[in-house]
Amino acid sequence: MSGNRQIIVTIFCLFALFLLFEFTNIDVFVQEFFYDEVIQKWLLSHQKGSLLDTLFYTGIKKVIIVFGVFILFLYLYSFKDSVQTLKEYRRGLLTVWLSIAVVPLVVGALKAISNVPCPCDFEHFGGGYPYIRVLDAMPQEIVKKFKCYPAGHASGGFALMSLFFLFKEPKNRYIALVTAITIGWSMGLYKMLIGHHYLSHTVITMVLAWLLILLIYKIVK
Repeated sequence: MSGNRQIIVTIFCLFALFLLFEFTNIDVFVQEFFYDEVIQKWLLSHQKGSLLDTLFYTGIKKVIIVFGVFILFLYLYSFKDSVQTLKEYRRGLLTVWLSIAVVPLVVGALKAISNVPCPCDFEHFGGGYPYIRVLDAMPQEIVKKFKCYPAGHASGGFALMSLFFLFKEPKNRYIALVTAITIGWSMGLYKMLIGHHYLSHTVITMVLAWLLILLIYKIVK
């Protein structure tokens, strides 16, 4: 599939998925599996500094940042005259580095303006606010600004899908893609299990990340 066609298909999928979640109750249906109404607690409790928090939140974020710095170093190092092996990977390296930087920035910008509450804010899950989607009007009596949509934390993991364009062999490309998706979903699922994100938040972030990666790869030469 050509690059332009991939971009068009991804935009269509992003739009279709957005509408699916906006006009159904899939999010609440799925989230109910992660919440115990009897004790009014999520399957996992969010404790800063805990092993799970280190593995799936603070730790993995630091690893991705360090990895991004390493990719930038390899890209800059590839311009050294004595280095030949990295030159053919230059476009892929720049694509990966830009993706690690741009994807979280774009998702973060959308979070800042979407004003969508998290599952833990929803009164059905022990919060104090009604269920509000992206297209729903925020009640005037609610003055709090929410920054929960899309999933910012998982965006770093999904940005690693750009590794698909670093490798040459199809097998290595798909191994990189599956690995990145697994990392992104492990980060996203953790946030769902502690009540910080709905399913749609992570799904939309994944598809949006892929769209941004395709656009970056198309621009980078």
